[in-house]
Amino acid sequence: SVVPESRPAASSRTKTSKLVEDHLAVQSLIRAYQIRGHHVAQLDPLGILDADLDSFVPSDLITTIDKLAFYDLREADLDKEFQLPTTTFIGGSEHSLSLREIIRRLESTYCQHIGLEFMFINDVEQCQWIRQKFETPGVMQFSSEEKRRLLARLVRSMRFEDFLARKWSSEKRFGLEGCEVMIPALKTIIDKSSEMGIENVILGMPHRGRLNVLANVIRKDLEQIFCQFDPKLEAADEGSGDVKYHLGMYHERINRVTNRNITLSLVANPSHLEAVDPVVQGKTKAEQFYRGDAQGKKVMSILVHGDAAFAGQGVVYETFHLSDLPSYTTNGTVHVVVNNQIGFTTDPRMARSSPYPTDVARVVNAPIFHVNADDPEAVIYVCSVAAEWRNTFNKDVVVDLVCYRRRGHNEMDEPMFTQPLMYKQIHRQVPVLKKYADKLIAEGTVTLQEFEEEIAKYDRICEEAYGRSKDKKILHIKHWLDSPWPGFFTVDGEPKSMTCPTTGIPEDVLTHIGNVASSVPLEDFKIHTGLSRILRGRADMTKERTVDWALAEYMAFGSLLKEGIHVRLSGQDVERGTFSHRHHVLHDQEVDRRTCVPMNHLWPDQAPYTVCNSSLSEYGVLGFELGYAMASPNALVLWEAQFGDFHNTAQCIIDQFISNGQAKWVRHNGIVLLLPHGMEGMGPEHSSARPERFLQMSNDDSDAYPAFSEDFEVRQLYDCNWIVVNCSTPANYFHVLRRQILLPFRKPLIIFTPKSLLRHPEAKSSFDRMVSGTSFQRVIPEDGASARAPERVQRLIFCTGKVYYDLVKERSSQGLEEQVAITRLEQISPFPFDLIKLEAEKYPGAELVWCQEEHKN
Repeated sequence: SVVPESRPAASSRTKTSKLVEDHLAVQSLIRAYQIRGHHVAQLDPLGILDADLDSFVPSDLITTIDKLAFYDLREADLDKEFQLPTTTFIGGSEHSLSLREIIRRLESTYCQHIGLEFMFINDVEQCQWIRQKFETPGVMQFSSEEKRRLLARLVRSMRFEDFLARKWSSEKRFGLEGCEVMIPALKTIIDKSSEMGIENVILGMPHRGRLNVLANVIRKDLEQIFCQFDPKLEAADEGSGDVKYHLGMYHERINRVTNRNITLSLVANPSHLEAVDPVVQGKTKAEQFYRGDAQGKKVMSILVHGDAAFAGQGVVYETFHLSDLPSYTTNGTVHVVVNNQIGFTTDPRMARSSPYPTDVARVVNAPIFHVNADDPEAVIYVCSVAAEWRNTFNKDVVVDLVCYRRRGHNEMDEPMFTQPLMYKQIHRQVPVLKKYADKLIAEGTVTLQEFEEEIAKYDRICEEAYGRSKDKKILHIKHWLDSPWPGFFTVDGEPKSMTCPTTGIPEDVLTHIGNVASSVPLEDFKIHTGLSRILRGRADMTKERTVDWALAEYMAFGSLLKEGIHVRLSGQDVERGTFSHRHHVLHDQEVDRRTCVPMNHLWPDQAPYTVCNSSLSEYGVLGFELGYAMASPNALVLWEAQFGDFHNTAQCIIDQFISNGQAKWVRHNGIVLLLPHGMEGMGPEHSSARPERFLQMSNDDSDAYPAFSEDFEVRQLYDCNWIVVNCSTPANYFHVLRRQILLPFRKPLIIFTPKSLLRHPEAKSSFDRMVSGTSFQRVIPEDGASARAPERVQRLIFCTGKVYYDLVKERSSQGLEEQVAITRLEQISPFPFDLIKLEAEKYPGAELVWCQEEHKN
């Protein structure tokens, strides 16, 4: 080693280091294509805009020969062989390739009609899985049978739109022209999922292409769709109905490709794009729960989005962040973005700040597959891989179908006003069906005659259905239910009775629940000392046969669980309760994350109780719980706002689904909203749940019920769109929760819950108000001195909620117990006319006053 090196050795070392550097350069080159190849992929079928707003060409992709210099490589190196790293599958069975062939294969994988974004995923196995699916040579080979099936599906998709355009040229239908490939895409996802064991698929989508999905994916009878275009069609059901491209659907059938049973439901939704996303997730979660499908192997969801809405609507982000939370995950969703590169009249550059509309999905490391919708085979391959990804890894995945919109936003709209260049190109664009048919005819997979026969066959199906649709004079919206509840209603969809059993329960059941609520059912479980005090307080109350607010709630939930009713309570910090009053989940003080839910230890064969702190979202989470409540009538599903006035960020779900869901979609829903409410000097954001927003006088005018029959109360509830209560006693809260399930139908229930009354010494109830034979009091009449001598009463005050206790205190301090009577209105809507009338008549000489603590409104 002391001898000076001779010259030739130095040059061989340079050769070696050059060889190593070149191999490393090739590795970097391969990685550059995997990470950034999608930026130069040919995704836009129009070839004008690019689906990627960032038109910068990455300098590390070899788009021209001179780019080789970036890696210190020369043209002469193109024919050299290079060893392939283990992070690529482009070699197939070969371990080394020439640089020219390496670049060619990378180009064909990453820069043609598919753009892949997946290298941000930090799981090596998942990245390798995707690379293998797309890089392996020859993966995208289709048999002639598969190609013919794809062509037949494209024919149906295209000719359905053509048929509607011919028959109803001046009707809005939000057609799929320009993205007809979506139909075979969805069918492929469903086929592949069915093959992997999925039995139930729940879809959510906006209006574009919905009629086509109903006809060709879910396979609703065509005449049921066509008859909706008849202006003389009358709705047979109650309610106002909704436009045809908002309705939902439920259908069980055999999947022809896998020959297995599949249930498909499409959730009804309003024009508020993306509002349906969390609703679909909630319904999916509930279906998985009732089937015991904790891994999502039997039930899955598919969400279809528009590009502008996917980027623009915040609820998309809220929904993504539910995707992996223990009580909200649906074990992966396939998202399909119909990217027609425009939002109504708004250009992508004005509609988003990110290169792609799909960038929001990167927050949960979902792989994103961009694909040119004018290459049907590429679309089908990508959809097949997406379905396989979801059912292998149980994670979200996004398919971005880059397409165009052949007409305006709706069929009456003129797009040339605002996008002249784009629409000049669209008018020149050859439809995808013709392109694909020409390709298959040229390669001999089908003949022109077979293709024309396929078209004629489907046109004939449409014409025959059109003929039958003319006989339909009545629209039954209940044929469009997305969640039928078998056995709950009569065959006609009516409640089986108009009575409600009393909501009280036997005393021994109350005592048993009280004892469990004040105990820790697990061995060696160390609870916080402050909590021991709370549990002792519950035990004392149970002995004294009284309840406070938290214990009344416990008893309502517990008694329903005994009857086999699943209870789910969700919202921000509901496990402990915002006001530290609930404590339904106990935490071991010594063992991290060891918890106990005593309510799940009440009875050996009880229904399960789910109580879950939600993400800090109102819109997304309320939508999720609404969807959850949709799946079955035999569950009490509650969402609690951290403070009642926080419901305003979920206003869209309240206005578009909860308030009018029955009128629009004949859909019952028993969701319960708990809104903490009361002016306690906590400032404007923590005081008012805005009761006035929930109070519209529905069809509960007293003249409609002249006899005030025994079932008057139930009939009145049936005729309103939701029930609004503001209880002032724990017993009434207990009864209204139980009544929610015992009613023979389902209505949303809005409860203004208290804050100061949670611990108010006067706001307690005796077991006597809760035992068998007792029930909810819509009005609580005065029962003090003034009630014993009603003729002497000078003033009758009506009020609701906690202000009652303030009034009683003031009345006592002024010594007016005999002159002033105070009547509590516990149920605000439907309004208890009958009971209020009796109260007013009881005090003939009294002036009537309404008193509220809320601002005048």
